Amino acid sequence: MSIGFTIGKFAPLHKGHQYLIEKGIKEMDEFYVIVYETKVIDIPVETRANWIKKLYPKAKIIYAKNPPSQYGMDEESVKIQTDYLKNIIKDVPVTHFYSSEPYGKFVARDLKIEDVQVDRLRQKYNISATEIRNNIEKNKKYVEDIVYKEILE
Repeated sequence: MSIGFTIGKFAPLHKGHQYLIEKGIKEMDEFYVIVYETKVIDIPVETRANWIKKLYPKAKIIYAKNPPSQYGMDEESVKIQTDYLKNIIKDVPVTHFYSSEPYGKFVARDLKIEDVQVDRLRQKYNISATEIRNNIEKNKKYVEDIVYKEILE
């Protein structure tokens, strides 16, 4: 049985995230989305997870509350992050990690699972959540209506 997962703040959820989630759901028997708490956007983790639940009822949601604050590609930061993920996903026999980021190879390595890179060069959707947060009107086409409305509230 193939069980994949991805992680993110989804702050906000956008077409690039959706493409990755859709690919995971299509390719895996089960697919989990780990939604991180974050202070980069004033929208609760539950609301951001609900966007995913509404759009992808087959996706299983896991909340990443109180995540470590240390990030980076150095071995110490990677270990802190992957240890945190191992604890969150410990009861799920994952086989694949889906991402569009360089850190994907480290997560897959440390969890001893397959690394699946999706649109790493952003050829399908050349957008980031930061760009959307910086100018929601200009980038409205990259977010679903349910996301757009809640960003404006």
